[in-house]
Amino acid sequence: MTRVILADDHTVMRSGLAALLSADPGITVVGEADNGRDAIALTERLSPDVALLDLRMPVLDGVAATTEIVKTGTRVLILTTYDTDTDIERAVEAGAVGYLLKDATREQLVDAIHAAARGETVLAPRVAQKLVARMRRPPTTLSPRELDVLGAVADGLSNPEIAKRLFIGEATVKTHLLRIFAKLDVSDRTHAVVVAMDRDLLPRP
Repeated sequence: MTRVILADDHTVMRSGLAALLSADPGITVVGEADNGRDAIALTERLSPDVALLDLRMPVLDGVAATTEIVKTGTRVLILTTYDTDTDIERAVEAGAVGYLLKDATREQLVDAIHAAARGETVLAPRVAQKLVARMRRPPTTLSPRELDVLGAVADGLSNPEIAKRLFIGEATVKTHLLRIFAKLDVSDRTHAVVVAMDRDLLPRP
């Protein structure tokens, strides 16, 4: 019997997962939490085989909770709607043995929990593809000045305001932006900031 705790701040989602998993004769849900801190406390008290965690939760998120839970020997399986490169890498680096998306079928989820309990790595196909693509993609490098410009964009500054902040001409700002767009393979300022944060070129707010 695989003993599982669930952590998700959406009550309906958590209840649905508990009902779904409890229908499997090889799984028993021994506890539920609505934030990462309570998930850690449940793990320490109940010593489950697997902790099924949402990624975005109040008080303490899934990645921070994973870091503490794996210290107890419990396997962590992330179940989330988010599949950005940064989210995936942070979870894996924190010690999660699996990363599934909430569009997984019941069979996929049940199989993943049993595999996680055995210590096997479980990744949603889309997540695995992203990790492989990330490994194959050469790292993006922006010059210090390009990072200055993009950081100013992230702060919400217009081109004239960026020029004033960095003591450069407005035309130079535009040139830097065009180079940034080309390197990041984007076509607008907002997407450039999002991609740069996703690739850890800029800090997240």
